Amino acid sequence: MNSSPLKLRVDYLRDGLIEEYHEGLIYFIGSDKYGDTNGDEIPYFLRSCSKPLQSSLLLDFNINFSPEELAFCSGSHAGEDCHAETAFKILKKLNLSECNLKCGIHDPLSRTMQDKMLLRNEKPSQIHNNCSGKHLGFLALCLKNNWDLETYYKLEHPLQQLVISKIYNMCEIPSAKTYPITTDGCGVPSPSIPLYNLLLGFRNLSREYPTLVGAIFENPYIYGGENRLDTEIIQQSTGLLAKVGAGGLCVVYNVNLDKGFVIKMNDASMPARRYAVLELINKLGWAEILYDNTIKTIHGKTVGEIVVRF
Repeated sequence: MNSSPLKLRVDYLRDGLIEEYHEGLIYFIGSDKYGDTNGDEIPYFLRSCSKPLQSSLLLDFNINFSPEELAFCSGSHAGEDCHAETAFKILKKLNLSECNLKCGIHDPLSRTMQDKMLLRNEKPSQIHNNCSGKHLGFLALCLKNNWDLETYYKLEHPLQQLVISKIYNMCEIPSAKTYPITTDGCGVPSPSIPLYNLLLGFRNLSREYPTLVGAIFENPYIYGGENRLDTEIIQQSTGLLAKVGAGGLCVVYNVNLDKGFVIKMNDASMPARRYAVLELINKLGWAEILYDNTIKTIHGKTVGEIVVRF
């Protein structure tokens, strides 16, 4: 059965009135109820949802990374001490320094780590960028292929051409098809594709790269970290591979059932995305992940609830 994506809405009900709402779409693959929602070809930029697909190249080229390092290169980390330690291990292994990273600098996503660095009078570096793992993987691939390290982030660089080709291949994009490409926040190209094809990519990843998927399952905190939705899902389930992306995206693939979904929040609301993703996981019976959907005053009085409607 082929169908269009399912519409969703997240309502914030305060004493019976809708105070705010967020709308989005759900794409399925292998769903018993909805079939394959491949009824449209609207492309969306993949942003960080493509990271596990990209890091499969590390296995293709036999890069000598540990499971922890593979997970680190596949995720969007929170910039905590454990993530910095992993990044420095990789830099030492590659005989490179932070200066080789072209991802830019931002504060750690972890609020706890931000506080620690403030108390320690430390400044963030490229290591704390949530995309530094991906960039370290890119550098490893450049070294393996004797490609230029200074320009690895540019679209015309052979690395980025390889990455885009890999994503298209994994996601079963016909060779004649072309979609817009943007520059991601960390400075590298980010392609757009229809979200059903992203699900095909995760299906192929789970089937063809069990070593990589296993590394992520074994190291969910290195993969993400504090208050990261994909880490939360992996830690509280069995066999659910998840990856968040900017722009309100989250892909979840059940490797045991060979089924998955992608949620896209139209306004890119991260809180609404979390409620929608966790509610859908629970409704599908893939896990029982507890979350608080009540709206409270600062005194702790419950005055409403957050309701996800499919």
